[in-house]
Amino acid sequence: MTAPRVLVVWCPDWPVTAVGLDAGTPGAVVVQARVAACSAAARAAGVRRGQRLRDAQRHCPDLVVRDRDPDAEGRLFETVAAAVATITPWVEVVRPGVCAIPVRGAARYHGGADRETAEESLRIHVQDTVVEHGFDCGVGIADGLFAAELAARTADGGMIVPVGGAADFLAPYPVAVLDRPELADLLPRLGIRTLGAFAALPARHVAGRFGADEVRAHRLAQGLDARPPAPRPPHTDLSVTTEFDPPAAAAEQVVFAAKALAERLHEALAAEALTCVRIGVEVTDAHGRTQSRLWRHDWGVAGRSHGGENATLSALAVAERVRWQLSSWETSPDEEGVGGIVFLRLLPDQLVPDEGRQETLWGQVTLSDRVMRATARVQAMLGHQAITRPFPAGGRGPGDRVVRVPVGDLPPEPGSSEGHWPGRIPDPAPAVVHPDPPPVRVTDADGAPVTVSARCAVSAPPHQIEIAGRVLPVTAWAGPWPARERWWDPVRFRRRARFQVVTADGGARLLVVEGGRWYIEADYA
Repeated sequence: MTAPRVLVVWCPDWPVTAVGLDAGTPGAVVVQARVAACSAAARAAGVRRGQRLRDAQRHCPDLVVRDRDPDAEGRLFETVAAAVATITPWVEVVRPGVCAIPVRGAARYHGGADRETAEESLRIHVQDTVVEHGFDCGVGIADGLFAAELAARTADGGMIVPVGGAADFLAPYPVAVLDRPELADLLPRLGIRTLGAFAALPARHVAGRFGADEVRAHRLAQGLDARPPAPRPPHTDLSVTTEFDPPAAAAEQVVFAAKALAERLHEALAAEALTCVRIGVEVTDAHGRTQSRLWRHDWGVAGRSHGGENATLSALAVAERVRWQLSSWETSPDEEGVGGIVFLRLLPDQLVPDEGRQETLWGQVTLSDRVMRATARVQAMLGHQAITRPFPAGGRGPGDRVVRVPVGDLPPEPGSSEGHWPGRIPDPAPAVVHPDPPPVRVTDADGAPVTVSARCAVSAPPHQIEIAGRVLPVTAWAGPWPARERWWDPVRFRRRARFQVVTADGGARLLVVEGGRWYIEADYA
């Protein structure tokens, strides 16, 4: 059974657009000193996603750097979603920069009875509408959300994949497009480099060798939905509503009510042992106009945008998306005043089983419950990204072994920090990891710089280090721990060696040498 036909609108480099940089400006958006997105001009100069900021600036000295602003991305993309909503009312926002609509009804209305002609007419109509609002985009149509997004990313503004042709269309793509780094690293070493080769594996072998998430990735590679269709929807109506009398003129009032509604919705879903991946938001103003959106949760969870089992929208995340949705009415220059909001409705969509959590005995309120309530209040004032939680992750360096996830978002997959990492620094972990490691000069007893050869031979024992003009004798040292990472990728290849040193002032530091230059990666005390 093929997946339903979906049209996807993809706006390239959306994090860059949201911070006010155009395609002709060499710009990049960074998160934790790494490039999260970059403009076309920056890519032409050699900047790539995932690069360290220092490496990106070496490739492009004129690089304009901005911090990522997820809230601005969501607010600005609501303008695109509102433009698409003029064609069909039920628009699903997959994430800021990508939205989707079902093809069947819209193609018949805008294109006629012939399927191919109708779909092409709809695709061009949607693309022209978004471009007229000032945003470049690609539009693709295919069986299923995953194939449709890749079709939108093709040259010449997107394409239409024939009915039943999703598997053949996906076959030549590399496994990296699944956006699962661990799987993309493992499969090529097993000789499986394309989605076609991955899809050719028997499903039972994939289930036996990998986990549930890899099984979903296998279904995507076959051109299917990540999850099989649910047997049937629940009999009870799980939607929640509220009315405003008098009409709510301030967005903050509606957002506050949306958070309370979302909490009621989660309680109703919990009673049915369910949770929702997608949520519908319907807002009606005093003039009787209704705006509807579908919001999907996949932030911070790579590859879960196409039906991940455990994705969930917290009450705070729902409130944020309602704020973004309202912003299109507030900022649109061609709209009259909305006259206040009179009705708000939340509808759960794409329900999945709830795995639950362990509660305390005798109904006691746990400390974590109080912390979560306080965190929600702070996030409501400062933004969803203001408070994060550290989780262990896999990696060799100390900065690679911790990932920060906003409170309310899903943690990394269990077991992602496990595995054998050659060159990994032994415990204990350092106390401070520098996001931008400061340079240091390391010399031997004769004052010559200490070097490390390609075979990891140290030219001489480190005798002293010089930090910002301050010379500190080395009393003890250990190493090197060599790390040769991503040797198959010329852009992301790195060869480093790490040393632990103790200096005469009692300080312990983790030094790293790369390309003949030394840096202080972390401090132990």
